[in-house]
Amino acid sequence: MTPFFAFVGLFLVVPAASVMVEAFRDNSGKVSVSNITTLLDSSQPYLHDYISSLELSAVAAILAGVIGLVGTVALVGSPSPLFRRLVASACGVLANTGGVPLAFAFIGSIGNTGVVTELLTRLGFNPYDHGFTLYSATGLVIVYLYFLLPLCILLMLPPVEALRREWREAAATLGADSRAFWTKIGLPVLAPPFVATLMVLFMDAFAAYATAEVLTTGVVPLVPLVIGQLLQGNVVANEVHLGDALGFGMVVVVVVAGALYVLVQRRTSRWLR
Repeated sequence: MTPFFAFVGLFLVVPAASVMVEAFRDNSGKVSVSNITTLLDSSQPYLHDYISSLELSAVAAILAGVIGLVGTVALVGSPSPLFRRLVASACGVLANTGGVPLAFAFIGSIGNTGVVTELLTRLGFNPYDHGFTLYSATGLVIVYLYFLLPLCILLMLPPVEALRREWREAAATLGADSRAFWTKIGLPVLAPPFVATLMVLFMDAFAAYATAEVLTTGVVPLVPLVIGQLLQGNVVANEVHLGDALGFGMVVVVVVAGALYVLVQRRTSRWLR
């Protein structure tokens, strides 16, 4: 346990604490809330950046959660154990795929001159002529689904598999059809782990940086991209600690989502015993 806590302390606690301390300092090093005030100022773009990041992350998490839950139920109901193992293994790989390689993969497939785009164009339908573009918030949601969907399936597999066959048999004995079983038993039981999964998906999407940076080059206003610009030297005069304040705001969002995840997970554990 000692190496684990040492690793977490050095690479998580210490950097987070440093960001939180520096967020409340002005240019002269004195304690100040000026940076936080700047973030909350509606005349500045930073509050809009947070709103945009929260909206994008929420949409991507909800879409991945709903589609992933349906896919997980279908996967658990598959009669082939080999198929289930193959899909679970593939999800383990895809859930950890991201960054620059993922962005270039989508550019090569559904970008302006991507393979899929060219194929659709030859068939008489170019999505870019109808308002679609990969280099937008909509495009980012599609790309995020590539790694959020497999992650959702991995997280929802244990709760779905924990649904006891006896419950379904008992419901059928009492005259309940499949719809009644899911609305009265299945979905209520899966609601806590599903909400916990949404929190994980939200945090994953909220913290994504490299993929969004390559695809949008800062066109879509997201907090991680703004922090990256500040780290590259694009510092506003008299606001040298603004990047720390933005990072502090991200820490607050992640802590709130993580706390909700822990609260929901406590209830979930009762059904996984």
